[in-house]
Amino acid sequence: MDRLHIAFFGPTNSGKSTLVNALAGQQVSLVSPIPGTTTDPVRKVIELPDLGPCVLIDTAGLGDGSALGAERERLTRAILDETDIAVILEAPQESPSSQTNVPDFGTLAAQAGIPVIRYTRGESVASLLERLVKVAPKEEQKYLTGSLVGPGSSVVLVMPQDSEAPKGRLILPQVQVLRELLDRGCVAHACTPDALGATLESLARTPDLVITDSQVFGFVDRNLPADCPLTSFSVLLAAAKGDVRVFVEGARAIDSLRPGSRVLIAEACTHVPNTEDIGRVKIPALLRKKMADQVGHDAEGQVGHDAGVTPGSTGGLIIDIAAGNDFPEDLSPYNLIVHCGACVANARLVRSRIRKALLAGVPITNYGIALAALNGILERIVLP
Repeated sequence: MDRLHIAFFGPTNSGKSTLVNALAGQQVSLVSPIPGTTTDPVRKVIELPDLGPCVLIDTAGLGDGSALGAERERLTRAILDETDIAVILEAPQESPSSQTNVPDFGTLAAQAGIPVIRYTRGESVASLLERLVKVAPKEEQKYLTGSLVGPGSSVVLVMPQDSEAPKGRLILPQVQVLRELLDRGCVAHACTPDALGATLESLARTPDLVITDSQVFGFVDRNLPADCPLTSFSVLLAAAKGDVRVFVEGARAIDSLRPGSRVLIAEACTHVPNTEDIGRVKIPALLRKKMADQVGHDAEGQVGHDAGVTPGSTGGLIIDIAAGNDFPEDLSPYNLIVHCGACVANARLVRSRIRKALLAGVPITNYGIALAALNGILERIVLP
């Protein structure tokens, strides 16, 4: 997720796959003179000189006149959302694609604020590397925990190990935060929710910060001293990759949900959900309960029985799920978007989705901020 994402765009048979293979020094994509050989985005994780960890993304050729051409172009357009540098190739003059009405992805990328390199056929890989280094975004190192901790800080990490947790290992945000705390000279104490009480009792003083999995926000809050700072892994990721204050403002729309409201649960990853899934099971259940409670409260304030909803009923909250790159182009039907913590997505993707939501006038929040709001402790949460 923190790697530089370099994507290659251009008409069919413009040499994208050949260039990606040359840059990687190995066969990443199949190369052939047959138009449409690359049908889906192909990713290669690699280390490049002077650029470090990168992801090379080979995309389907534009101007594909086959029956699947339009769908391939849609998938290619979606790649722009996660692209840090766009490399644009032109079709050779002898190619039929040069006569096709092909969208200029260089212009589209520039409009999205993405650095663009227009590659000339025959340019050396060394020359392309030099140009990539020059335009690569230069960002200062940022800590997930920001100013919340410093050397010697005592930090408790509350990490549930339920069926959603990967067997034999920790999820990526937990690993990242734990490593960062060690690098910053903090004293980290890790526990599961049921061991939180014993962990706090074992400490000589109240911890300087507690970081929890968002799904146990309510439990952890009830078991902490009121003056103990509390946040979550998802909140830290929201601040690092997106705009946490936009997410906080977006969470306030939860109180406005009514029967018929439509909510989009957006996941940046693709995983097989189970009965304890936070995005597909737990958050929807909490949203429905919150709406039912709010509708019931509104109904109690009505004169007679004209409220139209029985207090305590779940009403008709509509919830859609979008996973991976399947983020809807039309966001206008939605009253709220709840995005995942984006632990496997890069910042470019998260910020692109925030921008699309703001342009559509749709409130957007993320799992951690939404769960804090649903537990009634949003104002208690500290932001990095």
